[in-house]
Order: sequence, then structure tokens, then C-alpha cells
Amino acid sequence: MKHCRPTPSFEACRAPNGLRGANLVRHGAALPPEPAGKPVSGVAGTALAKPCVSAPQQLSVHGDRTMKRRSLIKAFTLSASIAAMGLTWTVQAAETIKVGILHSLSGTMAISETSLKDMALMTIDEINAKGGVNGKMLEPVVVDPASNWPLFAEKGRQLLTQDKVAVVFGCWTSVSRKSVLPVFEELNGLLFYPVQYEGEEMSPNVFYTGAAPNQQAIPAVEYLMSEEGGSAKRFFLLGTDYVYPRTTNKILRSFLHSKGVADKDIEEVYTPFGHADYQTIVANIKKFSAGGKTAVVSTVNGDSNVPFYKELANQGLKATEVPVVAFSVGEEELRGIDTKPLVGNLAAWNYFQSVENPVNQKFVADWKAYAKKHNLPGADKAVTNDPMEATYVGIHMWAQAAEKAKSTDVDKVREALGGQTFVAPSGFTLTMDKTNHHLHKPVMIGEIQADGQFSVVWQTEAPIRAQPWSPYIPGNDKKPDYAVKSN
Repeated sequence: MKHCRPTPSFEACRAPNGLRGANLVRHGAALPPEPAGKPVSGVAGTALAKPCVSAPQQLSVHGDRTMKRRSLIKAFTLSASIAAMGLTWTVQAAETIKVGILHSLSGTMAISETSLKDMALMTIDEINAKGGVNGKMLEPVVVDPASNWPLFAEKGRQLLTQDKVAVVFGCWTSVSRKSVLPVFEELNGLLFYPVQYEGEEMSPNVFYTGAAPNQQAIPAVEYLMSEEGGSAKRFFLLGTDYVYPRTTNKILRSFLHSKGVADKDIEEVYTPFGHADYQTIVANIKKFSAGGKTAVVSTVNGDSNVPFYKELANQGLKATEVPVVAFSVGEEELRGIDTKPLVGNLAAWNYFQSVENPVNQKFVADWKAYAKKHNLPGADKAVTNDPMEATYVGIHMWAQAAEKAKSTDVDKVREALGGQTFVAPSGFTLTMDKTNHHLHKPVMIGEIQADGQFSVVWQTEAPIRAQPWSPYIPGNDKKPDYAVKSN
């Protein structure tokens, strides 16, 4: 899959016998499609229209020579025209900056990642409308790793080596990020990762615009333990079975121990990607809650969130009895759910669509207009969410850094990114940390409303600096506070 700038109109070449080379160029139309992930380039492999040949005629020797001479002239003229157009397209390609978009558009994670692809395209359009970067238009190259973790690495390598992109915006799950990480470190590529994660990583080839645990998970559990948050004493940790939930829950268990919560008051359960039957799990949550005031901490990812929340409603488990705080559920995931039975459950993020400020009002309005213009699925109910905002911020920060560096060279842009600031839709000015490659972000806790939006019930007064190496994991105090390669 790709998203390329339309090819300019060219006059169709006139082939011998007056036929137009309609299969080569079409006036006012783009070139025929090329393989997925490849931008429009040149005329290689394009079929020329064959000239019509009339029935054989008797020609004199002189006439035969004349015909041959004319044919050679026409053939040379046609070849020159093709070469000129090929040169034009090559120059055009050189005048754009290719950027990669690496998100699952199919499979279990498509419910969450498709909107990030669309937000990236909207942001690129916004930057191009203002003149692009260093006088060049951005040309997005979109690929679909299809929720297939090894395929992420393959597609990432394709973007860097074949498509020659200057930067990649992508991934959602930590397993997908860890799949591509060795590729980006090997090839010195640049990845912007827009989703909350477990920390325990700080690569020189990644800039993290989502939250680290101290910018989401820890504050959320502290809130649940507070009087305002319900004074929870027992915690049911439910997650999808991969690195992000397991590492996050390892951190949370250690944090809860530090607050005096015993292991008997902590339950940990994991389900595979795409899991759809939560009947037994919700029944077990109800049983566990009989032992004291309980809260559920959910790190369930992808389309499994829909059956989980539906089962909560089916069994009548209300937020007033057992509140659920989710780290991977936002406005987008709630679009397909009747949220009325879920009112009062929580999510912890760094942005919600409902925050009121002029920057966010424009951001939301622009997104809704873009969704309608491009006829995106569910455009009539288009919503924004935290990873979409993080995608938007990341692309703008990269563009600012490339302008500052006057180059898209990875090493120069990386140097220029440290200290970049951006007034975000969250209402805060976010800063890219100079040493750990993470954004300083505010923390917000939102309560689900009947319309599928969130009402912010708690937030920090200012952005918080990320702690990628959690102090709740032994040995992290000895790790450096600067980016180092993972291998």
C-alpha cells in the first residue's frame, strides 16, 4: 500500500501512425500502479502502445529507404520523449522527501493503528501545505505489516533500503517495535514511536512520543489507591500476553509492594492477541473483588478490548463496584461499543479529545474535516485519541528538527531533535528530552462518558520527564540516562 503525490499531467506521446502512447502516460492521470510500498518513479516496465500496421504494400527501393528513414526518425523522437519524461520524473522524485508509515492496516491491531496511518497522512498534508521541509514536499510511503511481528522488520528494512525514506513513523505494540529495532540500529534509520510502552529501552535510533510507565501506569494506580480514585486495596492486572503488559505489570507489582500491598491482593492474568471470550475472566474478577475494594488495571490491546468491555456490561460489573483503568483504550477503541454501561470506568493517557483549548479545537476540527474529505470509515463519527496526538506531535517535531539541521541526514536530525518543543493539542508545550529521546508529557486520567468520550478527572499541573529505566526494577539505577543501542 502506498500514498504518493499525483504525477503531473504530461502530453501523451504521439506514437507512429498517429496513435497515442496511452499506456505510457494518460493526460491528467497518474502512472499505472507499481508494487506496494514503492513510490511512483520513472517509466520502467510501462507498456508502449503498439502502432497500427496496415496491410503490406509494394514499395520501390527508393520508397523503402524513405520509409525506413522516416521510421528511424519517429522512433528516435519517441525514445527521446520517453527519456525526457523519465528524467522529469526522476527530478521530481529527487525534489521530495520520502517518509515511511509503518502501521498495521489489517489483523488484530488494525482497529488501533489504521487511524495513526491516517493521522500521519493528514499531518504530512498540513506540513506540505506550508511549504514542506527545507523547500521539499514530503512523500509518504505506506506499508502494511498486517499485525505480523516479523513482517514489521521486513517492511522496515524495505522502507530504509528500497524506498530510501528519511524517517519512519510507526508501530504500536512493543513486540512490533522490538522486531524493527535491530533493523533501524543496523541501518541507522530513524523511528518515531507514538504509543505508551513499558520502558526499559532507550535507543539512539528511536524517538518515543508515547508515555513511559511513570507518565501513565504509576500515576494511574496511585490515583486508584487515593480516596478520590476509590481507595482500591486489591488489583486485578489483566493484559494481552506480550512484553508490554508483562513488563508493565512487573513494574506495578513492585510499586504496589512498596505501598504495602501483598501478593495475595494482586492477581495477574494474560490472554493472547485477538482473544474474544472474556466470560470466565470477568466472572473471576467479580469473585476476586469479594476480598476487598478492587480495581482492574487493563493492558489488553487491539480488538480484544471490544469483547472485554462488552462482557463487563453483560455481567453488570459497574465502575462504582470495580473500576477498570485501561492503558490501551481510547476514543477510537470505544467507537464500536455501547458505552452507557461503562460510564465511570477510566483510562490513563496524556491527551483526550475532550480537553478544551484552542489548539485542540483546531486539531479535532481538522481531523474531522480530513476524515470527511477522504471518506474514511466512520468519518461521521471521527474521533481523536492519544496515539494520534503523539503521531501528530512526532511528525511536526521531526520536521522542525530537519529544518533546524537544514538536512534530513539521520545524525544531523537526531542532534537537532534534542530540546525541540511543540505546543500540543493536550494544551501543554511538550519538549523532546535531550538525553533520553522521550517527550516530557502531562498525565491525565479520564472517565468514560455515555457518548464514548472521556471527562478528565485528574491531571498533572505540568509535563513529566520520562523515566525509561523504572526505579521499580532492580538494577535500573545503574543504567545510563542516555540513548544506547540495544545490541
